[in-house]
Amino acid sequence: MSKLIVFTNLTLDGVMQGPGRREEDTRGNFQYGGWGEPYAAMSEAGESTPNFGSLLLGRRTYEDFYNYWNKQTGNPFAEALSKMQKYVVSTTLKEPLAWSNSALLKGEVIEAVAELKTKEAKDIVVMGSGELIQALRKDNLVDRYVLLIHPLVLGSGRHLFTEGSALTALHLVSVKATPHEVIVAVYEPSGGKKATGQAPQFIK
Repeated sequence: MSKLIVFTNLTLDGVMQGPGRREEDTRGNFQYGGWGEPYAAMSEAGESTPNFGSLLLGRRTYEDFYNYWNKQTGNPFAEALSKMQKYVVSTTLKEPLAWSNSALLKGEVIEAVAELKTKEAKDIVVMGSGELIQALRKDNLVDRYVLLIHPLVLGSGRHLFTEGSALTALHLVSVKATPHEVIVAVYEPSGGKKATGQAPQFIK
């Protein structure tokens, strides 16, 4: 059975909106798009998802990734994304999807994702897709959070953990600082316990 891993960039005040590019996500008149680009943190966090096999994306994130990365010729990350299996949650998109190796999840989202976890041999990673993450959290389908916490306070923008989010107790698995002072913190649900008693791994 695979794990479902949330892999996301965050500011210190919990904003996840538009880290990659200025025009990435301007909902709510968001003015700080591209805030994560100078830190290049994603390249420092690959070891946190060693069994990474496929992507699970909401409709908005899928379309944004496709419109940007599908045009980046000669880019190794773009080529890897194109070859990777991508599962998309959407009520408006229709198959066949434009991006290679992409498929819509059929049926009710929670049941479909739970079934997908039993079928996939490698772990499933969720990037972006904030609304989808909220739904998955409510039904305890997230097995790991890899949070790339940037030394920025924006004061506005969409948050990973929103007002009214479901109560979730987590324990710290590992933590490291990148050369650009981003903290890569890996958390897993602790089954309702406040602490596991096991010290986290501090990576140099």
